[in-house]
Amino acid sequence: MLDYVARLTQEPGSVGREQVERLREHGFSDRDILDIAEVTAYYAYANRIADGLGVMLEGSEPEGGAR
Repeated sequence: MLDYVARLTQEPGSVGREQVERLREHGFSDRDILDIAEVTAYYAYANRIADGLGVMLEGSEPEGGAR
């Protein structure tokens, strides 16, 4: 599952039926695979929005220490 998630995150265009079939072979249902893909996509989306807006993590400081 983690190989699938890493690949979907880093190289989404390279994910296809072969990767989905591997998950099925490891006992994941189609619903499980959908949930995995949706959670992975949501985190990618949320992180890109936060990065794109310059959102800082709580307790972190911007480079140079200026706020």
